Amino acid sequence: MKTIRILAIILPWTLAGTEVPAADIPHGPGLGQPASAADIAAWDTDVTPDGTGLPSGSGTAEAGARVYAQHCLSCHGENGLGDSGDQLAGAQHKLTDEWPEKTIGTFWPYAPTLFDFIRRSMPMQTPGSLSDDDTYAVTAYLLHLNGIIGLKDVMNSATMPKVQMPNRDGFIDLHDAR
Repeated sequence: MKTIRILAIILPWTLAGTEVPAADIPHGPGLGQPASAADIAAWDTDVTPDGTGLPSGSGTAEAGARVYAQHCLSCHGENGLGDSGDQLAGAQHKLTDEWPEKTIGTFWPYAPTLFDFIRRSMPMQTPGSLSDDDTYAVTAYLLHLNGIIGLKDVMNSATMPKVQMPNRDGFIDLHDAR
């Protein structure tokens, strides 16, 4: 295997192969400021399939219908049937059918990770702008549209991990394969 010496054009603190002590290497372009622990904590919001990381708050499908109408309808259509955004509900065909439909009810394996996805990436034009209560509510609404929970069922950090998604066993857990 060949080794390639990085030229000064790429790393200006090296001089044609001269080694420089790590302490003398610049730590970036000098823009901005280091992230504080509070900054990092604000972005450290991941939620795992078992519900670890779900925040406080709650919502129902009934409340979620209003959130959906305001923030989701324009892309995902009436009743989640799709428009410029993906179809989220109303699938007539399972993933194992000849013409499968990939919706929340046919594809998504865990309700907590659905919450996480919505909280991080929706609405598309302002991701992360929904409150935790609104995110619980719209997640509940989408679960309801897929026939998974009832209209008045409360979704929160205790109830959401207990939701049995129809395709929960449709994935291979690579952690168990070791």
